[in-house]
Amino acid sequence: MRVLMIEDELPAARQLGKLLQTARPQYQLIDALDSVESAVRWLQTFSTPDLILMDIQIADGLSFDIFRQVEIKCPVIFTTAFDHYAVQAFRVNAVDYLLKPVDPDELEKALEKFENQRISPSINLEVLSRLFQPEQYKERFLVKNGQHFTFIQTTDIAFFRSSDGLTQAYCFNGKKHFIDHTLDELDRLLNPKDFFRISRNMTLHLHAIKKVHPHLNGRLKLDLAPASLEEVLVSRERSSAFKQWLGG
Repeated sequence: MRVLMIEDELPAARQLGKLLQTARPQYQLIDALDSVESAVRWLQTFSTPDLILMDIQIADGLSFDIFRQVEIKCPVIFTTAFDHYAVQAFRVNAVDYLLKPVDPDELEKALEKFENQRISPSINLEVLSRLFQPEQYKERFLVKNGQHFTFIQTTDIAFFRSSDGLTQAYCFNGKKHFIDHTLDELDRLLNPKDFFRISRNMTLHLHAIKKVHPHLNGRLKLDLAPASLEEVLVSRERSSAFKQWLGG
């Protein structure tokens, strides 16, 4: 399979390329482009690839602009830090719509959908129902308080931290509670407009961010309220998406 990548962030492109190579070593990544202009020129020059991995927000605009300038007949797997382009993505050959940072298991599922569609081309009803169904995000969590159970509102949680297989919710009032969810599960349960996964072991609420500082190797250092006892860093791979998320 010949795969074309359209991604303007070099770390994200490298990471996605590694994930693809791991998942499908038999696939050939034929080129990686970083703009609408270069993608249009490439697609007008070379034969159509079997699949395109396409970021939505790229260097000189939205990748949907590519579809307005050239006909794309092959399937597309979209990758993005945001979820509000889903309906547009489905209208232009979307096999699936993956949120960054791309999870290997989610990429595997998307590739399986792509391969199944090649065997039996049809409208992907699963994608259709998911894209047009209103998102239902978790509003509260059940927690144990001494010998009793109570609940905390999601809006009261400043950040989640995972350590040794356990996840704790740190509230704005300074209290913390163990919850029965992994951060991977929380990625799907929390509203991405309010929460961001800054690293493998931490997800935080927008209102918990007090200050953002540049740090070593492209990372960002955060001051939180309430303050964290440990240094809080946004990983280099997530820094660009994090800044876009902060800007709305």
